Formats: sequence, C-alpha cells, structure tokens
Amino acid sequence: MFDNMKIILADDHPLFRQALTITLKSHFTSAVIVDAQNIPELELHLQSEEKADLLLLDLDIPGAHGFNSLISIRRSHPDLGIVVISGFEDKETIHKAMSFGAAGFIPKSTPVPQMLVAIKEVLNGTLWTPDGEFNPNEKVNNIDDKIASLTPKQHEILLMFADGLLNKQIASQLGTSESTIKSHASIIFLKLGVRNRTQAVITLNELQLNQSTFGQ
Repeated sequence: MFDNMKIILADDHPLFRQALTITLKSHFTSAVIVDAQNIPELELHLQSEEKADLLLLDLDIPGAHGFNSLISIRRSHPDLGIVVISGFEDKETIHKAMSFGAAGFIPKSTPVPQMLVAIKEVLNGTLWTPDGEFNPNEKVNNIDDKIASLTPKQHEILLMFADGLLNKQIASQLGTSESTIKSHASIIFLKLGVRNRTQAVITLNELQLNQSTFGQ
C-alpha cells in the first residue's frame, strides 16, 4: 500500500521540513520525497515528468501569496492530492483552504502520529481536518448543483463508486493509477460535501430519486 509514491513537501522551515521528511521516509519506505523552500522550487517539482501523488503545502511559503498558489495548483493539477500544513489553525483558514481545493488541513501543532494518520486518510481518498472543523455542506446545499459541479471524469468515477467498484478496478478500467483515482475521489467528496464514498453514493442516489420523482 502507498508504494512508489512521490510526495512533495513545500515548507520554508528547514528543521520542520527535515523532521517531517525523516518521519515520512520511515513510514512510506518506497516513496520518493522531495522538498521545496519556495513557490519557484515547487513549480519545478510539479512540472517534472514524474507526477506527484501528494503535495504537503505550507500556505505561508515564500511566493505563495496566501491562498493564491493553492487555487492555482488545484486548477493546473486537478489530480494532485493537496494537504495544507499550516501554522494558522483558525476555523476560517481551514474552511477557506478546504473550499479552495485542499483535501486535508493539518495544523503544525498537530502531534506527528496524528499527522501521519491525516496523511494516510487523504492518500486513501478521504478528506481530513482537525476535529472535523470544516463542514463541506456549507459550500453547496443543492444536490443538483453539487453533482453538476463534477467534471465528466469525476462523474464517471462516482457512477463506478455506485456500482461498487474498488479504486484498483476503476483505475484499471480508466487506464490510470490507483493514486489518481484516490485524488479524484477526495475532490469528488469535497464538491459533494461528504467525507467518504458511501456518503457520495447516497448523494448520487438522492439526486436520481429526485429526478425520477419529478419525472412522474
């Protein structure tokens, strides 16, 4: 599990970067872990031919301009799982980061074991915030709008979820990697305002039920 991943750690604090890198390598032994101290270095890693599976992003990294880089990276790399690791941990910052496309938010005050739990949750395609402080349902309330916000690929994957296919099976059918499917899943959950595939399928079924009711 989690074999042959590429993880980018974007943070400008050398000691924190070094400590987290050592921890990640000890738990993800086959992963390639690269770091960036600023946005230009991060962009070089993102443009590499070897695609990254996960980005651990400090919002305060030089050149980030707050949420602007998060928004830009999400648009240009829609399949990338992004976890914000920040010294800011107020609810507004967490809510905005998740609304702008992060799959997880880890305060730097979080104990290392809990950080690893959060990272593994995101890699498994689940959204993660401390104590569930972010309520995705605040973003969109109408089920039709939620489904309509999905890209064609995301909608196709959601339908495969409804058919009970595993991530590995979906990846095989679509000719992509399992990590890419997990990244798609986390974005689907964000858009639908849910935390896992079971809730996503329920949301899909609610829409289908509403459509059949209106059609009667």
